[in-house]
Amino acid sequence: MTPRQADAATAVGLVALMAALAFTAPRWAALLRSTTPAPAEGEETGEPGPRPAAVPDSEAARRIRVRLYFESPDRVGLLPEEREVLFSADLAQQLRTVVEELAKGSTTGLLPTLPAGTRVLEVFVSRGGVAYVDLSGEASSGLPGGSQAELMTVYSVVNTVVTNFPATSRVQIVVNDQVVPSLGGHIDLARPLWPDMTLLALPSPSPSPEAAAPTPPAVAAPGAPPR
Repeated sequence: MTPRQADAATAVGLVALMAALAFTAPRWAALLRSTTPAPAEGEETGEPGPRPAAVPDSEAARRIRVRLYFESPDRVGLLPEEREVLFSADLAQQLRTVVEELAKGSTTGLLPTLPAGTRVLEVFVSRGGVAYVDLSGEASSGLPGGSQAELMTVYSVVNTVVTNFPATSRVQIVVNDQVVPSLGGHIDLARPLWPDMTLLALPSPSPSPEAAAPTPPAVAAPGAPPR
């Protein structure tokens, strides 16, 4: 094939290709204009979908039983009241929850020890086992007068914290982020306090039957002179 013949064959091929494209152009245009069908439900699209709802932590529903110390209504001293509270793996948060329950008052008829409106501002525990309990100003300003009321308030907090949590040994009560000398002028709060379980309002021991029975009068022996 001569170069002239090859050029002629190429030209004929190009004309045929252009005719084919012109003939099929409407079909390609319709395909390109067609809307891509939406993926079926559950089909993978490659785009991030909504995240599944978080499974609640099993610890969030766990509860523990603690003893809160309130003032006895009929005897001088404190009495324990058992209550269930939410569990927290964080010791400081757990202590805060317990002191907040103490601030709510008794549910069994015992007398409140923290004045109405008292809030727990912060709680943390030192490496030495001292629990710092920061209370709002109502703990001091709402306190009734007298050393007995102040004693019950202070040691209801101290005894509640230490007896429920062995990781703590003493309690430092703080008011409005400040170390205060006392709540009402009677109990020294300048240092952490140990619990005092002698303040429990224990019932008085009942006398034994032997001690309660009257002693019979002595009977003189026959012939003995009267006394």
